[in-house]
Amino acid sequence: MRLRPHGERGQATVELVLVVPVLVILALFLVQVGFVVRSLVLVHHAAREGVRVAAVGGDPGRIREAVVGSSGLLPGATEVGRRIDGDLVTVTVTYRDPTDVPLVGALLPEVPVSAFATMRREAVDLPRARSSRGVNSAGVPQARAPVR
Repeated sequence: MRLRPHGERGQATVELVLVVPVLVILALFLVQVGFVVRSLVLVHHAAREGVRVAAVGGDPGRIREAVVGSSGLLPGATEVGRRIDGDLVTVTVTYRDPTDVPLVGALLPEVPVSAFATMRREAVDLPRARSSRGVNSAGVPQARAPVR
């Protein structure tokens, strides 16, 4: 057994005390990065859900409802945009991801995460009204009750 000189007593304890806080903050930072990646996946999913609603003619309120409802994103931190170019519709979702992890949240600001999805617009078949002549607007004869 080797004896240590009197001046080096407790050196390992001091090194541990200096290194552990750095390792804890690094581990918390990695957890925060994981939360941001999770939010990125959720925003991509939300954009796909929003463009599905927009492709069948949904109004901006229904699109926003689909985006927030399908993803679990905070409604106050989510912005939804819709752009129509001919027969294509694009939905853009921007989310301000809060940094909630202790110690790291105070060091980092909110992280903006954005995604978009584009889909071809679909025609929605609406029921056609019958005309008074017994023929609907598509020209197909309709059965009428006999007149007495």
